[in-house]
Amino acid sequence: MHIVILGGTTEARRLAELLHGATPGLRLTSSLAGRVAAPRLPPGEVRTGGFGGSEGLAAWLGAHRADLLIDATHPFARKISSNAAYAAATAHVPLLALRRPGWVRRPGDDWHPVDSLEAAARLLPALGSRVFLSTGRMGLAAFAPGAGLWHLVRSVDPPEGPVPEHLDVLLDRGPFTLEGERELLARHRIDVVVTKDSGGAATAPKLTAAREAGLPVVVVRRPEPPPGVAAVPDPEAAVAWMRTRFPSVFGLADGVAGGFAG
Repeated sequence: MHIVILGGTTEARRLAELLHGATPGLRLTSSLAGRVAAPRLPPGEVRTGGFGGSEGLAAWLGAHRADLLIDATHPFARKISSNAAYAAATAHVPLLALRRPGWVRRPGDDWHPVDSLEAAARLLPALGSRVFLSTGRMGLAAFAPGAGLWHLVRSVDPPEGPVPEHLDVLLDRGPFTLEGERELLARHRIDVVVTKDSGGAATAPKLTAAREAGLPVVVVRRPEPPPGVAAVPDPEAAVAWMRTRFPSVFGLADGVAGGFAG
């Protein structure tokens, strides 16, 4: 059996760790977009770079005799997820989406939900002047027109393309601690935070730190996933789904699956 994981996330790497060597004859390929210069590589085969759109991915799945495609990309990777849905249907390969749950607003949170980075940029002047852009290095062009605002951007690699005029860049990789996020907000005198609703625990401490400091947080809503695609919230649930869908491969017998140590 050949399982292909569209990855680049913590969950994708964890799933690869659970599957690698889990059962004899299992071939595992993780595909990374190549946007991070030095990614943390998962076990198994790894390919880097695009497929040439949805048709290219469909052709690749057929040529490499894929038996299952798992979309474990970032919740905001809308184009990749759309391509995966089309390619899986075209190549007649089952598709499973691994999507971590979004964050949940808690008492004391001052959240301002928006539907895009552009909408977040338009809202900022009414909320503050020293902005922590925790949206990564992509899409900073939306904030470039923000005259009079100072921005702190945190990303794994340096940003490219149009960026805000008043910008400081902090190169760092999560997970981040609550103590560290408190210190960051205080040291840079941040008065408003912008984030995507990417979910997960690795970057969630910034929300707690902002709540403690009474700061407004502009939250960009995640896009809707492609319709009709089976979805699970974490790697363990993905493994359980595969045990049920492919019992002959993963040794499901009498309701008990073997072969997984994870």
